[in-house]
Amino acid sequence: MDPKGITWVGLDTHQNSNKVAAFFPERPEPVEWQEATTVEAVRRLARKLRREAPGEVRCCYEAGPTGYALQRQLRAEGIACTVVAPSLTPVKPGVRIKTDRRDARKLAELFRAGLLTEVHPPSESDEALRDLCRCRDDVRVDLLRARHRLSKFLLRRHCLYRETQHHWGTRHLAWLEQLRFDDPISQATFDSYFLAIQQLDERLRQLDARLAEFGAQEPYRDPVAWLRCFRGIDTVTAVCLVAELHDFRRFHSARQLMSYVGLVPSEHSSGERERRGSITKAGNGHVRRLLVEAAWHQRHRPAISAPLRQRREGQPARVLAIADRAQERLAARYRRMTLHGKVHPKTIVAMARELTGYLWAVLHPAAVATRN
Repeated sequence: MDPKGITWVGLDTHQNSNKVAAFFPERPEPVEWQEATTVEAVRRLARKLRREAPGEVRCCYEAGPTGYALQRQLRAEGIACTVVAPSLTPVKPGVRIKTDRRDARKLAELFRAGLLTEVHPPSESDEALRDLCRCRDDVRVDLLRARHRLSKFLLRRHCLYRETQHHWGTRHLAWLEQLRFDDPISQATFDSYFLAIQQLDERLRQLDARLAEFGAQEPYRDPVAWLRCFRGIDTVTAVCLVAELHDFRRFHSARQLMSYVGLVPSEHSSGERERRGSITKAGNGHVRRLLVEAAWHQRHRPAISAPLRQRREGQPARVLAIADRAQERLAARYRRMTLHGKVHPKTIVAMARELTGYLWAVLHPAAVATRN
């Protein structure tokens, strides 16, 4: 039985329109209408709900490309609004008709029944830093693609760099700057590809500097400094992890965080049969990639390098003890799984899952209070 006096509202949001379905108390059928997405239209929607609803109003809509602006606008108008996870919204297998009106009504019905999973939106400052981190990741991907284009162009011309084993270092870039082609068309193509690499490389350096600048400010300074105590996690990775995960209080256990980043095994068991597959890859793929990259550094024998020792100066003993324990345990896990014949990618993913637990122990307030 629904709580009396509550109006349940489902919103199917789009770029230019919001489809609204409201279940008012004592009305068996929903009231449906459409509103624009302008600020004034949202205010008009809030006024209409306050005017026609006899009591509390609760709205919901699915997370998507429209972001969290609608939720913030409704909350500023005094209307409770929840953002829900679209991938966890129940779907009837036999339904073959999908419209905005039906989607809004279904959201309101499921919200009233308590069958939707809430998304925890970041604050405006956290969202801004997260967007900067994803901008940096976009530049990283663009730089990788630009390097591939140039390398394949040079391979077709049989211009091979053999002076050192590693490419894109100082000597390789100096070799590229001296490279010339007799054919003016090929030279124009090479100049365009090389200029794109130089521009993207400079953009990446600027974004790294900006992330380091913002990561040294409150409220990110302490969490970023703690994460930098771990092997394989420096400033950019630490800032991106803090920005993507933002409020650690929503993860009540380390297992919950592992599940959120998609590092737990999938499972399809029934009766006496148990079948576990590859990791779910659900949730935040940006965080999962960063954790896997950091786990690759943990496969070596535990040691404190000079840069890592400098990053750990002045940090709490609790954080240093957890970071040291992570090095020892993850290196031992790598040796043990390798001896048992496990392939390296599977071993690294298992290490990344365990590393997630150590990061939770460092950043979650409950874990901090327990160790203090």
